Amino acid sequence: MSRRWKFIAGAGAVTLALFGAGFGAALAVNDRHGFDPRNLARTLAPLGSEQQCERYSGIPSRWRDDSRAGMVHLRGGEFVFGSKLGYDDERPVGDGRTKVGSFWIDQTDVTNAQFAAFVDATGYVTEAERQGGAVVFHVPTREELNTRDLAWWSWVKGASWKHPGGSSSTWKGHENQPVTMVTLADALAYAHWLGRDLPTEAEWEYAGKAGREGAQLDAAPRDAGGKPSANYWQGVFPVLDSAEDGHAGLSPVGCYAANDFKLYDMIGNAWEWTKDPYTGPRQPHSNGDTAAVAPARKHDTAMVIKGGSFLCAQDYCVRYRASSREQQEADLPASHIGFRTVLRDG
Repeated sequence: MSRRWKFIAGAGAVTLALFGAGFGAALAVNDRHGFDPRNLARTLAPLGSEQQCERYSGIPSRWRDDSRAGMVHLRGGEFVFGSKLGYDDERPVGDGRTKVGSFWIDQTDVTNAQFAAFVDATGYVTEAERQGGAVVFHVPTREELNTRDLAWWSWVKGASWKHPGGSSSTWKGHENQPVTMVTLADALAYAHWLGRDLPTEAEWEYAGKAGREGAQLDAAPRDAGGKPSANYWQGVFPVLDSAEDGHAGLSPVGCYAANDFKLYDMIGNAWEWTKDPYTGPRQPHSNGDTAAVAPARKHDTAMVIKGGSFLCAQDYCVRYRASSREQQEADLPASHIGFRTVLRDG
């Protein structure tokens, strides 16, 4: 089906109109699988290409005026929770069918610009700032690789969401990128400020799979032309990221096409916090245990993070998939983990 989106101004909002013979069929499929067609009458960010994401301010239209600004409504439904083709910790329980209720979810990861507005309004100080640092990724030298394990991770004093590379760096100029260096408590504080919550693992995966099933969900995401359709690592990890997808490191939100629920970056770019403690089989940290380079202390509960990041590679992490799950200490800020929020119906 050929699809073209046209933006039509009306009633103070932007309506997305889909032209082509498949319009009715597309709505029926999305409606059946959880996407509420009424979203098409809402003001959603015009993202999905390199040009659009670069221009994006990082703040959704009518944000703070509309309690659901920048969010998409998903009708509850049933889906296969997990994968038989991934790691052992992803195996479905029983027949794998799981139900979730209806909820709203952010169309993109929470951005630096949004988090800055929260901090400006509340004076909130993140755990990284209070702890005096965070775990930061860098491309290691050969000497570093020969000297220590997990040479690509370092505890950097002064690193925080404000200073993602250390005290001499700044978030400014990167307003449209996902906020990172945030812990579970930081993400919850932001969500609660807006009257929202973090998604459960099941809600996140339901949104990430967007009504799809099958083996294709476990393949490296590529578009019909063979180009990577998400921000993940291409090349030899951790020394060479060829940036075939257009980005080495974090990208602005919404540079790649949305999934069938009109959600951006559910795969790749930044891992995303959920509100669920990690249970079930334990896999080693596939991109390196970030706690191993943090100052010696007893870390908080291991939580589930979802979706993979710009560090997931075919030769190392292989977690650029909706079914993938990873454990992360709740109080440990890192440069590859962000979040998005939800608002449940009822």
